[in-house]
Amino acid sequence: MIHDNAWTLYDEKEISKLEKLSKDYMDFLDNGKTERECTKLLVEMAKKNGYRDLADVIKSGDKLAKGDKIYAVNMNKAIMMLNIGDDIIGDGMNILGAHIDSPRLDIKQNPLYESEELAYLNTHYYGGIKKYQYVTLPLALHGVVVKPDGSKIEISIGEKDDDPVFFVSDLLIHLAQDQMKLTASEVIKGEDLDILIGSKPVKGEEKEAVKKAILDILKKEYDIEEDDFISAEIEVVPAGKAREAGFDRSMILAYGHDDRCCAYPSAIAMMDVADPKTTACGLFVDKEEIGSVGATGMESHFFEDMMREVLNAMGIYSELNLTRCFRNSRMLSSDVNAALDPLYADKFEKQNASKFGHGLVFCKFTGARGKSGSNDANAEYLGQLRAMMDKHDVVYQTAELGKVDVGGGGTIAYILSLYGMQVIDSGIAVLSMHAPWEAISKSDLYEAYKGYKAFLIEG
Repeated sequence: MIHDNAWTLYDEKEISKLEKLSKDYMDFLDNGKTERECTKLLVEMAKKNGYRDLADVIKSGDKLAKGDKIYAVNMNKAIMMLNIGDDIIGDGMNILGAHIDSPRLDIKQNPLYESEELAYLNTHYYGGIKKYQYVTLPLALHGVVVKPDGSKIEISIGEKDDDPVFFVSDLLIHLAQDQMKLTASEVIKGEDLDILIGSKPVKGEEKEAVKKAILDILKKEYDIEEDDFISAEIEVVPAGKAREAGFDRSMILAYGHDDRCCAYPSAIAMMDVADPKTTACGLFVDKEEIGSVGATGMESHFFEDMMREVLNAMGIYSELNLTRCFRNSRMLSSDVNAALDPLYADKFEKQNASKFGHGLVFCKFTGARGKSGSNDANAEYLGQLRAMMDKHDVVYQTAELGKVDVGGGGTIAYILSLYGMQVIDSGIAVLSMHAPWEAISKSDLYEAYKGYKAFLIEG
């Protein structure tokens, strides 16, 4: 069951749409390297398209009804969007759910130290990474510092042409005989992923002269003092912009495709569906890479609580109505899939592996080995999705995440399925997933957008 490569199906008009979407997506990636930055961009997008802040609706006492568009932000790291349709109780919602956090390094709360006249910031890696991939790369700092008086300093250092960058050093090959005998997971230890931030000492200082020089710079240029790291959230990410890849420019190489390549087309689909019959919902959440835990992850009660507020503002709130709303809903858990890599073909079962250029990926079940930890979508739901995709000429494929006994993974799908709604994983094939630089096909991005829009229209 082989479907056409999407590139062979496009005319010039579709190629033009594809290229515009790809360019806009690359801009989104360049300006949204953290969950906070992505949330800020999504809020701007929502406001521009007529969405109101749910907090303002509640404060004003206004009533919500069909045609109203609202959004709610969770701690500046996650956002829910809602475009209200005919019958939110009986019809439920069509939900597009993606995550906007990505693997990275986080700066610790007491990070700054000097060793052998070099200044470092201590880090703790976030999410599943191959630690050795983060050495010798140009790195940037993104985040926020909150002062005791509540004022905030937003940080983005390393992205402009005249910005400094930072890096983690590695042992030169000439002295690495012992290192080269280690397994990949041991070559670089987590506590050795400290970023080098300076080497110039302050004149006249005998102790920690380089650290003092760095503190002077932080104070002068950013109004940051050493104690401010206590109340800071600073992420270390690869420096540099998303780039077109390949002589044919058919791919995008960038940091953060997992899962922003699903979040962005989901958000654009939400903006482009003006008057849906069934309520359209977009969820863009944090903490998926570490298990969807915490106040901003999908396991929090934020979505459930905001839906209580929505139903209350519609004058139809009850716990039974909330239960019925969730139970009658459908969801696409929009997360990436592992693209078939010919260089590592033995890790894939080719007939059930996602491929570049073959469109939106539907993954009936994730989990590991014996489907452990999996949401396993119903055949009836898949039949409905096939009809939707075919009606809107969406190129799609089905896939698993590698061979049965090799590994596996999970998404936020299982969490929403607890409400009794129909849920399936759907996303984009990614090469080098969880690496500092990942790759996707432009055509798959375009087909994902088409598929998400079709779901909101027809679901």
